Amino acid sequence: MRVGWVIASLACAATSGCDTPAAAKGPYTPAYEGVETRLLDGDLVNFHVTMRGARNQIDVEAYAECAAAQYALIRGYGFARHLRTNVDEEGGLWRGDAVYTISPALPRGSRTIDAEVTALACAENGIPMV
Repeated sequence: MRVGWVIASLACAATSGCDTPAAAKGPYTPAYEGVETRLLDGDLVNFHVTMRGARNQIDVEAYAECAAAQYALIRGYGFARHLRTNVDEEGGLWRGDAVYTISPALPRGSRTIDAEVTALACAENGIPMV
């Protein structure tokens, strides 16, 4: 089971426990500018996140993953499955458009997250949630 691969990547970078690109080793002062959540159909949810100061697209993906984890918990679900994330940057403003399914039981697939574990990791890494 995949438990927050984006969050695990960030934790690895933050603790210097792995090789990271030079850009990820400098001071990191992100500005999280909001999450917009749209329920698309039943258990299908779209998250639009906006931030400044991202080091790369992984930071934006982590923000969306944190939003998905908290949303799943708010709705009484324990898991989410990542379907896709599109990231773009213009003038220092990063935007992410992510789609997840949420479910009470572990969904099929390799890109699943345990919402409770991921939300705890988000809090530890200072990434805001819904």
